[in-house]
Parts: sequence; C-alpha cells; structure tokens
Amino acid sequence: MPAERLPADQVTVPADPGPFGFIPSRTALLLIDMQRDFVEPGGFGESLGNDISLLQAVIPPLRTVLATTRAAGMTVLHTREGHRGDLSDCPPAKLNRGTPTMRIGDPGPKGRVLIRGEYCHDIVDELAPLPGEVVIDKPGKGAFYATDLHERLEAAGISSLIVTGVTTEVCVHTTVREANDRGYECLVLADCVGSYFPEFQRAGLAMIAAQGGIFGWVAPSAAYLDALHVSPAAVGAATCRERS
Repeated sequence: MPAERLPADQVTVPADPGPFGFIPSRTALLLIDMQRDFVEPGGFGESLGNDISLLQAVIPPLRTVLATTRAAGMTVLHTREGHRGDLSDCPPAKLNRGTPTMRIGDPGPKGRVLIRGEYCHDIVDELAPLPGEVVIDKPGKGAFYATDLHERLEAAGISSLIVTGVTTEVCVHTTVREANDRGYECLVLADCVGSYFPEFQRAGLAMIAAQGGIFGWVAPSAAYLDALHVSPAAVGAATCRERS
C-alpha cells in the first residue's frame, strides 16, 4: 500500500505522543488569560498567595511564538477571564471560594479584580493584541463556555489550535478538553503555558498527551518555531508592528 501523501502546505512538529501535523491557514494560536490579574504583582493570582514569577516565565517564549505566528500570517486569538461589574455572571461557588486577600470584584492596586474593563483585567503589554485580533471575554475557566469562540473558529475555517497561556491545570486544561470534544486538534506548547504549582504543570502536560494524546499533543515552543520556518527578518518586522 502506498504511503499516505500529506497536504503540500502541512507543517509537522515533533511532539508527545507523536508528530503533530497542521495546516497554518487552518490553525490558530490561542493565548489564554495572559492578564495582569494573573501574571503581575498586586493582581488576583498573587492575592491567593501564589508565586507569580512562575507565570511570568511564560512571557518571553510566548512573545517569540506570538511574533513568529503573526509573521507566518496565522490567526491569533486571545482570551480574558472576567466578569461584569455587577457580578451577575459570577456564581457564588466561584466568588466565595478560598480565602484570598481580595475577592473577585474587590478594589485592588490596578482596579477591581477580574472585572471587565479594568486595567488589571487586561492582557499584559508584552502580549497585547494587535488591531483585528480577536479577544474572547469569558466568565468561566474554559474559552468555549458562554462565548462565541467555536462560531468564530468555524467561520475562519480553523481546525487546529496552538494553545498557550495560564494556568496549565485550570483554564488551559479546561479549554483543551472543550476543544477536543468539539473536534479541534490541539498542540500545547509546554514552555508557553504556566502554573503556580510545578507539580500541577508536570501532571497537567502529562495528562494532555497520555494514552496516545487523549486531549492533544505537547511540544516545546522551539519545535513549533523550527517547523514554521519563518525568516528572522519577518519575525523582526512583526515585532516592530507590535511596538508601534
């Protein structure tokens, strides 16, 4: 039997549990919740007693991935977790959990915690969306719950997702599971997702690729970047557009 011929425009990334193939024109980079409230000092994440440096470490490799993906002309989408000012979309089970020093909706040093439109709710400057890039505001952990993400991806002809963001075991994992149930193939970039807990980071990534890729594939960002074959000049031009 002759070997199966791959589409001429398919890109293949070495990954766990096996090669991940995708067509760039049908693939989107998804940046999940890279918000000041989770990543910067004084935000909700730090109010829970977490070491935010573990999430800040995601920013440099993700910035390179973002610039390269833009240079490749691929679709880029961002998500932000947050709620209406009156908290009508924040259930008590979420609002009252744990013992943070600030609860959702409380005033913080950068605005009301996880409230849409507040400075702390927005995406960090290093990864700020460009004009025309979709930003999905979501009230829950998963990017598909109570949003139009699925409809937007369908309209754009997207069948594969390159998944990045925070946190690995919560919003990233939930989104990958939701995507998997809807038929999307997901590649999670291991150094571009982060957790406040190193043991959760390891387990979360292992669970995605387990049993032959039960939820998706996992690879380092370097493998993804090498597979795209985008010239340094093009990446540099994309980075300049980000700064302008």
